[in-house]
Amino acid sequence: MTQTAAMTPRERFIATLERKPLTGRVPHFELVFFLTMEAFGKIHPSHRAYHQWDQMTETERKLHRNEIAQLYINTAERFEHSAIFIHPNPGTFDETTRLIELIREKSGDKYFILMHGDATYGIPGGNAFMEFIYRLADEPEKVKADAEAMVNRAIEKAEKFRIPGGLDGFALCADYCMNDNPFISPDQFAEFVTPYLKRLIRAYRDMGFYTIKHTDGNIMPIVDQLIECEPHALHSLDPQGGVDIAELKRLYGQKVCLIGNVNCGLIDTGTDEQVIESARYALKHGMPGGGYIFSTSNCVYTGMRLERYELLLEVWRKEGNYPVNC
Repeated sequence: MTQTAAMTPRERFIATLERKPLTGRVPHFELVFFLTMEAFGKIHPSHRAYHQWDQMTETERKLHRNEIAQLYINTAERFEHSAIFIHPNPGTFDETTRLIELIREKSGDKYFILMHGDATYGIPGGNAFMEFIYRLADEPEKVKADAEAMVNRAIEKAEKFRIPGGLDGFALCADYCMNDNPFISPDQFAEFVTPYLKRLIRAYRDMGFYTIKHTDGNIMPIVDQLIECEPHALHSLDPQGGVDIAELKRLYGQKVCLIGNVNCGLIDTGTDEQVIESARYALKHGMPGGGYIFSTSNCVYTGMRLERYELLLEVWRKEGNYPVNC
């Protein structure tokens, strides 16, 4: 087999999304790493207030852009992330492209760069939940028309990012599931979500972008529909929702890259031994045959103890390595 350990993190990430075999360390990234204050003494970009952006001088804006780009790179370097999921703030097209350009200028093609790109219905918040459920019954065709329009807008936006040496892909972050079940029935999901998710992913693929479909919770009642949509990868494989990476690997490991399954709840409230065991379990069952990227089952969120995250990385560094000759 061709040796792959000398590839860049970006190249290794792409190879894994394509389920190609690797040697050396399993790729790793986090959808979000919010502990930038603990790690670097810097506020995370998505937590910064930009309500005075229009009042800033261009010199001030340049300082902000450079600091944000460098913070993403510092995070990837310190914690050995293969990919950088950007949160443009402000989120205009011009500022987003400037951020991507800055990261590339500072780090070259070392890291895979992705951003949010979902346009499908997810779990509505608060009082909007009941309103949405009523709409499914009262005006299903209007719901579908709105779904089509959301996808159209996302595709139009993505077309603008087809810039050589720029964005590599999208993370589709609409959450579909709670710990027990999807937010709507599998039949309703097949009617109001799956066709639009499939069309969106197909369009991204046709543009040359990679896609990672994220959703927490118990995806098992709809996982066959998610696989049908052909994302390059599924994230976060939530064990708190009863998702077992061993079962997903057995059923779908030849069809999709798997990302995650290290239990976020245990990282926060469990013992060190439980954190170690969760990381070890994900590696043991995700690694065989390739097509696995190591990560938590959600993100490295505000309030998580940095030493706990570093603990699971110790397991990854020791046990997440493919043999040089296999």
